[in-house]
Amino acid sequence: MASDYWLIAGLGNPGAKYRNTRHNIGFMTVDLLAERWGVGFARHKGLAELGKGLMTMGERRQKVFLCKPLTYMNDSGQAVESIREYYHIGVDHIVVIHDDMDLDFGRIKLKSGGSAGGHNGIKSIDRCLHTPDYARVRMGVGHASRSGDAHDNTINWVLGEFNAAQRKQLPEFLADGADAAETIVFDGLTKAQDRFNGR
Repeated sequence: MASDYWLIAGLGNPGAKYRNTRHNIGFMTVDLLAERWGVGFARHKGLAELGKGLMTMGERRQKVFLCKPLTYMNDSGQAVESIREYYHIGVDHIVVIHDDMDLDFGRIKLKSGGSAGGHNGIKSIDRCLHTPDYARVRMGVGHASRSGDAHDNTINWVLGEFNAAQRKQLPEFLADGADAAETIVFDGLTKAQDRFNGR
């Protein structure tokens, strides 16, 4: 029997070394959701920090799990699939929040399915869920410099910290990402896309 919970997973890497990096914007957004809804985290099978709570929007209420995988980015799917299976959560009740270099900093694009766009965390989730058809909140972190070795530049960029101008805008950006995830849960992906994709 399918659970009536939603699972919102923010992607990132565990540990202080990665806390403020672009790759961890999913963790940051889930932390904001946890703060909004008074959700505390505990370990799930050593694979994730997992919190359980209740979100409200007007008179509506929705039970949610908030997840931060501890598997490191490239194995994020192990944590998401373990939680999905253990709590009987349907793929149509999963939202994944992640960084996206194909979008300028501050841009949000919501989608379900399609390509992983070279994002190793999304590739892992696609593989473990055996489908790409779950909702995604893609949060733009901009492109790495195109000079030199493209692979090294990409790694250094996503594992680098936000610059001063971005740090100033970050609280509003994280709030938008959190709002987008909530809108998917309460109003569905299509309405959320109409609200956020054109910004």
